Amino acid sequence: MSEPSIFFFEVNERQGVFHRRAFLLGGFTGLGLLALGGRLAQLQLVEAQRYQKLSAGNQFNYRLVPPPRGLILDRNGVSLASNRPNFRLMINKDKGLDAEAVLTDLAKLAPIDEARRTRVLKELARAPRKAPVVVMEDLSWEEFSRINIRAPELPNVTADMGEVRVYPFGGAFAHVIGYVAKVSDRDLKAADGDATQDQELLHHPGFRIGKQGVEKAFDKALRGRAGATKTEVDAQGRVVRLDPAGDIPPTPGAEVRLTLDADIQNRALEVMGDESGAIVVIDIRNGDLLCMASAPSFDANRFVRGLSGAEYKALAEYERKPLLDKSLTGTFPPGSTFKPTVGLAALTAGIDPEIRINCPGSWYYGGRVWRCWEKGGHGPQNMHDAIKNSCDVYFYQTSLKVGPDAIATAARAMGFGQLFDIGIPGQKKGNVPDRAWKKRAFKKNPANQVWFPGETPSYGIGQGALTVNALQLAVMTARLANGKKALNPRLIKSVGGVEQPSGAAVPDLPFTQEHLEYVRGGMAAVANDVRGTAYRQSQLGLGDVQMAGKTGTAQVRSYDGVANRKGTGTIWRLKDHNLFVAFAPYDDPRYAVAVIIEHGGMGGATAGAPRAREVMRVALLKDPEIRARIERPAPLPEVAPEDIMEGVAPEDPVEGVAPPAPDVAPVPPTTPQGGPR
Repeated sequence: MSEPSIFFFEVNERQGVFHRRAFLLGGFTGLGLLALGGRLAQLQLVEAQRYQKLSAGNQFNYRLVPPPRGLILDRNGVSLASNRPNFRLMINKDKGLDAEAVLTDLAKLAPIDEARRTRVLKELARAPRKAPVVVMEDLSWEEFSRINIRAPELPNVTADMGEVRVYPFGGAFAHVIGYVAKVSDRDLKAADGDATQDQELLHHPGFRIGKQGVEKAFDKALRGRAGATKTEVDAQGRVVRLDPAGDIPPTPGAEVRLTLDADIQNRALEVMGDESGAIVVIDIRNGDLLCMASAPSFDANRFVRGLSGAEYKALAEYERKPLLDKSLTGTFPPGSTFKPTVGLAALTAGIDPEIRINCPGSWYYGGRVWRCWEKGGHGPQNMHDAIKNSCDVYFYQTSLKVGPDAIATAARAMGFGQLFDIGIPGQKKGNVPDRAWKKRAFKKNPANQVWFPGETPSYGIGQGALTVNALQLAVMTARLANGKKALNPRLIKSVGGVEQPSGAAVPDLPFTQEHLEYVRGGMAAVANDVRGTAYRQSQLGLGDVQMAGKTGTAQVRSYDGVANRKGTGTIWRLKDHNLFVAFAPYDDPRYAVAVIIEHGGMGGATAGAPRAREVMRVALLKDPEIRARIERPAPLPEVAPEDIMEGVAPEDPVEGVAPPAPDVAPVPPTTPQGGPR
């Protein structure tokens, strides 16, 4: 048997294959170890801080804290809108939350009725995950304490202290300041995609958004910047402890200061009583609005808490419309308060004011009888007397001489038909008619595009298609009293400490001083001539300080065939509007006031003038210079030496001091006085 042959080349070949494999495996292993070491180095050295933050994020959570809303103050720093503490109970929506069971447990600690339970369940159903939903607000301290003690046993339940908006004066400033309320679906939709909006803050149950007036117009400035509270949580996200050192403090909203005066505004709402209407007061030196009262009003605090459907319906359907801001949005015919403007138009057109027009009580023109409010007539009247007596016949005929376009030009120069930039929305500019307006208004009816002569007499006494708001009436009076500047009203004094432009930075009026002074003289006679239409109601009782004014009564229906013009027994919505405008002091004008009593049923002198007087008294008495003038002792009378008997002193001087005016009642007497238009 032969010995086996050994083939060395096969062994060498197998060993070569082994070495190659080992080399490849070793190379791959080395690359793997190198990659693993590099990744470890990246995690340990490069990204260590990132993972530390992620780890801390699993351990700590930040709960959003809404910022304190900025204060709204009056011109003297009196708080008109502020914040107060609010204990609230919330449920955080999370995966696996048994809301029914949680609410059942909470009902043992706090009064949760079936209606509240249903509301919370609905809100939890539509809320995003981890979003808190408010169960109750304004908890008592006992309720708040009970829930906090049992907090570890109540999953996803939080009881904390937040802030809620409060309006100290209730309804006095409701229309101007507005109110805040919960963010609605419409608000969320409007904010969607807006980079300037904090979406997380909008979903927070403690956040409120401005809904009207200053609160809405300056919402972003008042809102501030949100903060956060740092909490340590367990694996289920439940709070273990608070970490105050890590809290991020919120930034309060900006402070908004208004030009309004709380004392004047409150007095205005007080004297309005149960009437419907508006009172506006302006400082004629700079255009600052000291008062913008609308009546009846509503309590803005009720809107913060949330009105029931029945409550809102009652407010919305009440015929005197408490939700409507009658100082800006309500428009009315100005009646005879428009006559000073017609007088300026006539003087500018070159009409001689001393030419007298006889007023027998009526005037026949255009196939009809135009009546004056004074049935017996005023007799021969020049412009001064016509303003003092509010003679309709004089202004019927004078307006025909002037024409509608000239009257409209003067009206716009005095502020009618304009929208003023006062910082808040809601104004209606009313209507100042002229020939161009008729063409625009009756495009579909060419036959009515022509201005008919019979439309002008009504225009001349502030009726017809003419409508204005209370702010415009006050601006007209302020411009007339200023006598030079076409003043603009200013409501916002400062935002975040930054002063807003003055209303006096405006051009001059397009009227001569002589014409302005003539019209002002007629208004002074209205209030201070014993035969003036508002003499009895316009005596301020403040020494030698006198007021100049103009009465007005505006019809809301035709009186042809109506036996009773004075409103006795007439339903409210068919009664006349009553108006009064005034400024004081007459010899050194400081303040202008406009009063509108909607459907007051009495003359402007009876309904409007006493209210204007009372509000004007507050404005004057708060002015240090005017108060010093009132309190200054009257000069001693000049007495000849021979008239002074030894041991007998002259009587105390009383000359020039008017008797004090009686206080106005909140509601004037119901017996109409037959006041003028």
